[in-house]
Amino acid sequence: MLNVLDGFPDDVLAVSASGKLDADDYRKVMVPEVHRILEAHGSVRMFYQLGPEWDGFTAGAGLQDMILGVEHWTDFARIAIVTDSTWIREAVSLFAPMFRKPMKVFTNAQAEAAKDWITAGDAT
Repeated sequence: MLNVLDGFPDDVLAVSASGKLDADDYRKVMVPEVHRILEAHGSVRMFYQLGPEWDGFTAGAGLQDMILGVEHWTDFARIAIVTDSTWIREAVSLFAPMFRKPMKVFTNAQAEAAKDWITAGDAT
């Protein structure tokens, strides 16, 4: 399940994941929120937390994540990924240089630092 988090600037999509994410989580939450923010601001900053209750992705969720990333490759201004998952951290390290926008991985214990980083430069 994806939950949209409060307390972030309007151009930040902040979500937290729990349980096993499936394709519907992307289609019903992530995609509409990305489009809403793009319409209002022209770019999206993302705070994506895969917390201790997160139990992975289904194949459909992985595909939807890839499709969203490819379709909006240039629309993300920066991304903060918060996770303790080793394989996610390694995947981000592998793909971040191709992204050409700031992307940083934080542990769950560093969630506040991730929030500070993603909102840097805002008055909030």
